[in-house]
Amino acid sequence: MVLLTVGLLVFLGMHSLRFANDSRRDALIERFGMGAFKGLYSVLSGLGLVLIVWGFGIARETPLVLWTPPPGMRHLTFLLMLMSMVLLAAAYVPRNAIRARLHHPMVLSVKVWALAHLICNATLAHLVLFGAFLIWSVVLFRASRRRDTVLELQYAAGETVPTLITVGVGVLVWLVLLGWLHGILIGVRLLS
Repeated sequence: MVLLTVGLLVFLGMHSLRFANDSRRDALIERFGMGAFKGLYSVLSGLGLVLIVWGFGIARETPLVLWTPPPGMRHLTFLLMLMSMVLLAAAYVPRNAIRARLHHPMVLSVKVWALAHLICNATLAHLVLFGAFLIWSVVLFRASRRRDTVLELQYAAGETVPTLITVGVGVLVWLVLLGWLHGILIGVRLLS
C-alpha cells in the first residue's frame, strides 16, 4: 500500500501544481524554463503513474475487503463509465456542446470514473486509489471553475456535429473497454 500511496502523492501532486499554487508553478517555470519544467513534470508524473500501477498490483494480491457491494452496482458502473467516456471524448473533440457547457470535461470524466469504480469495488486498495482520484477531481473542478470566473473566461458555443462526434467516440471507446481492452490492460474481463 506504501507504493500506491507514494505514487498517488507524486502523480496527483504534480497534477495539482496549477490549482494548489499557481505562483509556485510560475516561479518554477521562470527559474528552470518551460522546457525543463515540462520535462521534470513529465518524468515525475510518469514515475507516479508507475508507482500507482505497481503499488495497486501488489495491493490487489492480498485484498482487504471492506464491504460487499449491493447487487446491481456493476450495471450502474457500466452506465457511469459510458458517461465518463463521453466526457473524456468531450475534452478532445473541438467545438462540442458538452465542453462548451461543462468547461472541464476531462476532470469530470475522472470524477465519474473514480465514483463508478468506488461503488462496485470493495477493497482497501480500491478505496485508496479511486477515493484519491475522486477527491482530487472534485477539488480540481471547483478550483478550475473558480479560476474561470476570476479570469472571466468565455467558452465558445458548441455545435451539433462535433457534439454528435463526441458522443459517438465516447460510446465507441466505452464499447472497446467493456468488451476487450479492460481485460487486457487491467486483467479484469467485464463481459464474461
